Formats: sequence, C-alpha cells, structure tokens
Amino acid sequence: MPQSFLSAVTPAPSPAPINWAAIEGYCRAILPARGVVAARQELLSYDCDGLTLHRWQPPLVVLPETTEQVAALVRLCHREGVPFVARGSGTGLSGGAVAETPALVIATTRMRQVLAIDLANRRITVQPGVINSWVSRAVAGDGFYYAPDPSSQVVCSIGGNVAENSGGVHCLKYGVTSNHVLELEVVLPDGTVTTLGSGLAETPELDLRGVFIGSEGTLGIATAITLRLLRAPASVAVLLADFSSMEAAAEAVRGITAAGILPAGMEMMDHLCIEAVNDYLGEQEYPADAAAVLLVELDGQETEVTLALQLASDCCRQAGARSLRQARQADDRARLWQGRKSAISALGRRFPSYYLQDGVVPRSALPAVMRAIGELSARYGLPVANVFHAGDGNLHPLILYRSGDPAVEERVQELAAEILRLCIDAGGSISGEHGVGNDKRCYMDWMFNPDDLATMVLVRQAFDPQALANPNKIFPTPKTCAESARRQVELPQLAQVDLF
Repeated sequence: MPQSFLSAVTPAPSPAPINWAAIEGYCRAILPARGVVAARQELLSYDCDGLTLHRWQPPLVVLPETTEQVAALVRLCHREGVPFVARGSGTGLSGGAVAETPALVIATTRMRQVLAIDLANRRITVQPGVINSWVSRAVAGDGFYYAPDPSSQVVCSIGGNVAENSGGVHCLKYGVTSNHVLELEVVLPDGTVTTLGSGLAETPELDLRGVFIGSEGTLGIATAITLRLLRAPASVAVLLADFSSMEAAAEAVRGITAAGILPAGMEMMDHLCIEAVNDYLGEQEYPADAAAVLLVELDGQETEVTLALQLASDCCRQAGARSLRQARQADDRARLWQGRKSAISALGRRFPSYYLQDGVVPRSALPAVMRAIGELSARYGLPVANVFHAGDGNLHPLILYRSGDPAVEERVQELAAEILRLCIDAGGSISGEHGVGNDKRCYMDWMFNPDDLATMVLVRQAFDPQALANPNKIFPTPKTCAESARRQVELPQLAQVDLF
C-alpha cells in the first residue's frame, strides 16, 4: 500500500451499543407486521446457513418485499450505525449469511417476483428471492433456460447465487453466475439505489457489475437482477462410467479434456457417496461396488453430440472404466442426474453432521489430490465423501462426523484446512463457488499477500466506508483469526469514495 495512503489511516472509533428494541420499532414502521421476526424461537431459523458447525442467533430479522423497503432498512442501518447481513435462502456453505456479531439480518426470501421476460433479447429480470430453478421453469415453454445450476438449485436463490458467484454442474461449458448476469439494481450500504451494468453482455465502462458479483454481501444488496437466457440445446446425452479407483476416474477426466471435448458438465462421486445415494433413492442407480462414478453430459447439435459421446466413452475405457451407460432421452438423463443432485441430502441422512469444503485444483492434479485426500482422511480418522465438479477441478469434500464433541469438531476443521492447503500447493484455490465468508477468511493470506488483501479492502471501503455490510467476512483480522498463527490485514478507515 502507498505510504501516502497509510498516513491518512485513522483508528476506528469504538461502536456505540445498539438499542435493538428501538431498531425493531423503526423496522416495524417500515414493514408490515409479518415482515419483522423478533421472537427468540423464530430467530433460531437464522442462526446458521448450510454450514452448521458454527451458529450465531441474530437479534432481529426483517423480510422486505420491495426495493423501496430494502433501501429504507439500509438507510436506517446507515443512520443508526447498525451492521446488517443480507440473506437469501440460507443454503450457502461458508458462513457468509450469518450475524456472527449482532447485526440486522435482511432476508430477501419474500422478494420472489419475476419482474420482466424479454425473449427477443434473451433476458429475464427477477427479484433476489426467486429460486434458481424457477428461472428456467419460467421460460422453458419457449425453448430457453438459465445455465448456472448449483446442486441446491431447487432451493437456493438468485440473490444468493449473485453474492457467492455460484457455479454448478454446467459451469464447465457455460460459466458461473457472473457470466450470466447482465444488470443489477443494488441498494448500496448508505441506502442509495443504483444500477450496475447496462443490460448488455459487453460494455466499455468500468465493470462494477463484476465487482459486485461474488462480493458476498459486503458491497450492498441486489434487489433486481437481469439474467442472460440460453436456447435449449438441440441434443443432449449423458454418459455414466464407473471405476475401481478415484484415481482412474480422475484420469478419465484428464483424458476427456485432453481430447478436446468440452462437456456441458462432468461430475464425480466416490464409493461412500454412491452408497448413500443408492440407499437414499431406494435402488441401485449406480454400481454399488464401484469406487467412483463419472457423469459426463454432452450437448449441442445431434452429430456433434454423437461423435463426442463416442470419443468420451473411448477415453473412459482407456482410463479403466469397468462399464459404461448412455442416456439420450430426457427421462433417462434425469434418472442418472438424480443421484448427483441429491448426493449431499443423501449423505446428510446417513451422517447428520458434515463439514463441506470447496477447494479447486488443476484437472491434471486430480489423481494425485484425490489420493492425498484419502490419506488425510485415514490420518485424521474421519471419513471424507467426495462429490464434485470434476470438469473444472472444483472439489467438494464432505468431512463426516458426529457433532457434540468439541475435540472432534476441532479435528474436522484441522482436516478441512489441510485439504485447502493441499489444493493451494497443487496450484489451486481455497474456493470455487461457495465463497469465503467467515469459514475461510483465515486462509486468505495463504493465497494473497498483505498488499493484495489491503487493496481488496480499499474496494470494499469505496462502497462501504463504515463497514456495516456483512461485517467480519472474507478478510482476516486480529479479531477473527489468531494473530500469532497468520498474517493479518489492517482495515483502514477511509473517507467515502464516490463511484456513482
């Protein structure tokens, strides 16, 4: 950081105590009675997101239904110095949508309107609480769909997808959320309503739209989101291959991509996951004795798909596939995908406590990394189930354990940290689509030096100089991470920078 900037840094004042009874009264003046959640037993629903290891019950939750209500609530927070946390469906997996320190939770779950459909320009505009799968459902009859499809797509919200820059099964070919968001209506942390982006795929101005996507609620709250729609492909095929080892399945992934094939999606599950899914579905959908299965989806024109399917099958056989199964009809394809889409639910039924991580490695490193994760699992004495986006190296290891024992929970987090370190050492990243939140903030300096982190903080503070929007997320600080164990980034106090 430049010395001239450092000389302007001033210590942060100690925050004044918040009168939550008064804040509740102000919120009730903005929202209808059903829009304020204050009863302790009802607030329990908001004490965690999909990462259940850590829980913090918020003092107050509000449920706005319009942009105007969101803006009024954020202006209230700005005026009173109240931190706020934006929350969608609560399916995130990084502890990003929780009030770790007392904060007003602004949940967008009642903002579920499709605001406009523009098929001529292949666009749809929705409120942030619209569920991911509803977008494709709204335009399927006209031959269109929305490509990003997280495994939780039947429950996760578009607003949450924007906050985390979520991916999904088809991100290998079609990209993640940022590739499909054209425009955002955003309430900034001072309550100002603005527009980021222009509704076009490519524009010459500063890409503040791209800055906002994936910012995990630290730059404001999106209240209307314009998405890009795609034409449904003419032909789709799914290939299921099973293997006697995870390494062999990973080698098939490497071989398919090396052959120049670009699948729409390429997913892998290990034996523990296969066993749980078969039990969950009540049938042997996947070979019960397989160490791993690989699902490859191919789409495009009929001839293209047929040739790619044959070539992908050859690559799987060369890698040691024991058997292959092809599906061309919609019902057959859906049956093969059903197990993958329900994998985490299936594992959750057998193991009520799990810790899901989200590292990324180069595809060429998959065989070695999968072997190393198995060795770490054995060393820690904790089972690890693997179900992940193999095509882009986005791993989702689930560490399975019995909750209630602090010693076990500490060991779980140590194992998770080792897996993330393994990913970084292989040339990868600590997150592919789940974000950093409060779960992985203490590992950010494994990837970025202090100057890099301080520059990121400058961007955040240009939007939110008071640091009210989703505080204590993403960045390591002495308060949130053990200072003796990791480098810390100084959070400077700045005068507001007007970008708009």
